[in-house]
Amino acid sequence: MSYTATTDCERASIVAVEVQVTSQPDVLAARQKGREFAMKLGFCGSDVTVVAAAICEIARNMVDYAQGGEMTFSEIESGGQRGMLVIGKDEGPGIPDVNQALRYGCSTRKGLGVGLPGAKWLMDEFQLESEPGCGTSVRMVKWLPPEA
Repeated sequence: MSYTATTDCERASIVAVEVQVTSQPDVLAARQKGREFAMKLGFCGSDVTVVAAAICEIARNMVDYAQGGEMTFSEIESGGQRGMLVIGKDEGPGIPDVNQALRYGCSTRKGLGVGLPGAKWLMDEFQLESEPGCGTSVRMVKWLPPEA
């Protein structure tokens, strides 16, 4: 399946947004910029909150486990659908067991273990790739409702 991060000729292209995430204030900034980007794309109501929550979870993990990373928000189209593509990358220690990390209740700290599985549950598409010693990459998509 192929994806493009551009729009058709009838709409103006929405410029992708990159956010450096290295501290807790950056987590909040990423969440806010993600909300704003989602609204520009046409998301509204609870969908904006869902996207922002997923972004916040991934950004927080970047700070807590990898001492930072980068997030990119862009528009995506596939098969006549439009949506928001969120890419998060870090160069941290990586996740030794991705399947375990995606299970509810699994936490390497004192949290509830809902961060990664929560982000996965909130978004329409979720891919996580990680290799110990090489960092982690997360790709999330939220599709606009057909009427948007």
